[in-house]
Amino acid sequence: MNSITKTLQIKTNHPEEMLNITSIVEKELNKSSIKTGTITLFVPHTTAAVTINENADPDVKKDILFGLEKSFPKHQEYKHFEGNSFAHIKSSVIGVSQTLLVDHGKILLGKWQGIYYCEFDGPRTRELILRITS
Repeated sequence: MNSITKTLQIKTNHPEEMLNITSIVEKELNKSSIKTGTITLFVPHTTAAVTINENADPDVKKDILFGLEKSFPKHQEYKHFEGNSFAHIKSSVIGVSQTLLVDHGKILLGKWQGIYYCEFDGPRTRELILRITS
């Protein structure tokens, strides 16, 4: 088994956003010699997440963020002293890791799918840990 682990820097620009990082992950895969295996993505933060969703219509990102805001609004009677419990909840709901399949040097994604880094408490410079394993 062969594996490569990298920590990538992800710069977010808004308090809440979904950044399409598909090309970043593909670039790292292309730099490796791995043609068949898996990619594990892990977000080492409690107010950010990573997900796979539609990348054809930009309104889907807006709708996801809107739905999360309606479900977990910023202005509630949360007890956490930093005032960002809504971001912690969103991170937990979306999740901090994804596993992707690699075959013939390509990430196996559906026609309409992209990989998104989700920021819920930004803007910040964040990390994404990427492991490619054969």
